Amino acid sequence: MEGATVLAIGESYHLKMGKDWIVYAGMPSEDVYSIVQRKTSGYHGFAWNLYYSRRKTDIKIDGVDIIVESVSPEEIMFRIR
Repeated sequence: MEGATVLAIGESYHLKMGKDWIVYAGMPSEDVYSIVQRKTSGYHGFAWNLYYSRRKTDIKIDGVDIIVESVSPEEIMFRIR
């Protein structure tokens, strides 16, 4: 397991070689946080928002297991399993 990573709103993180990027998109409500899953960037790039309950700490994006340690409207802290 890797060390903890902290992303502020709008910051991105490459999950692993050959996998997608994620961007923290904040909290649209007090019990829901959002992560953008980005496949590609540029003119033909595409991405979508994923929404999770604040209580959900084990998530999987593009086949990568992520443990969310803390989340706030300004930032998210997580580890890659």
